[in-house]
Amino acid sequence: MDRRDYPRFASHFVPRTTTGRRGLLLFLIFFALAEPPVLLLANRIEPFVLGMPFLYTYLLAVYIALIAVLLWIHHRDV
Repeated sequence: MDRRDYPRFASHFVPRTTTGRRGLLLFLIFFALAEPPVLLLANRIEPFVLGMPFLYTYLLAVYIALIAVLLWIHHRDV
């Protein structure tokens, strides 16, 4: 069998729809907010928000945003 006889498949790592591209971009942006060096800028103890140090509140908000993007992508069947 020749290589040309095999079907060509698209990569599953590349989003095929506009919604998939938006979801991937949002996920990567929110994920970057939870990693250094951005996280080091949010590493503050003194201002308390809802009784928690700012860093914990910041990370909670970022992780909730990450989960929300994943749920949105799942809901859209991307």
